[in-house]
Amino acid sequence: MATTKTKPIKSTVEKAIAYICNHEKTDQKLLITTYGCSAETADIEFAYTRDNAEKNGNMKGDVLARHLIQSFAPGEVSFEEAHRIGKELADEVLKGEYEYVLTTHIDKGHVHNHLLFNSVNFVTQRKYRSTKKTYYQIRNISDRLCKEHGLSVVVPGQDKGKSYKEYMETKNATSWKAKLKDMIDKCIRKADSFEEFLELMKLGGYEIKHGKLMSFRAGGQERFTRGKTVGLNYTEERIRQRIHQSIRSIRKQLCLKYGTQVSICL
Repeated sequence: MATTKTKPIKSTVEKAIAYICNHEKTDQKLLITTYGCSAETADIEFAYTRDNAEKNGNMKGDVLARHLIQSFAPGEVSFEEAHRIGKELADEVLKGEYEYVLTTHIDKGHVHNHLLFNSVNFVTQRKYRSTKKTYYQIRNISDRLCKEHGLSVVVPGQDKGKSYKEYMETKNATSWKAKLKDMIDKCIRKADSFEEFLELMKLGGYEIKHGKLMSFRAGGQERFTRGKTVGLNYTEERIRQRIHQSIRSIRKQLCLKYGTQVSICL
């Protein structure tokens, strides 16, 4: 999942560019891409374009540049891929008609892109108009690019993102997690003990890894899936509790059916 926000730069374009190009934040300036300018002189080149627009009567307002920030979920994307996505976003939004400086910052817990672009189109010499419509266009493009790169998107009605591939698989009831959830539920209903539950899971084609967090892997699945990631009811502790509750429920039903005292059966 990538979030986006934009803000105007009304002064100190030079300082803004210096900040986003900081060598400690950009892997010694390896994660910097420019278009129509160079990072070292971008503020001067931006000003030159704006001055020409002003001479032609197209320069109105006090916005000198626009600053777009695109942030990714922690651990979801590599530095290089985040930078590629940022460039794809910049090129699609600006259509090759605005000078820009794009950098990827790696000094925080989450990778994020900074896109600083001129407020004036160097082809038409008209100013960039920032509206709700243009913002939503940027966000939609960013979401689409995340989907194309297999990153997470915000699923309606949920607070957290899941990968687009996983979202579509879940929707079609074919994801690893959906299948694992279904298998665990079935095995809990059939098992008379936790040990029998494990045997049933193995018979169902699952490899089980014990440790601090119990994990499962189906045949053909590359990585183990922790039960906790399926849901709070799928940790080892909750599985044990659910098996015990299931056994008690069955015994109670049998006692009631055959008239035996419930307290004795339980």
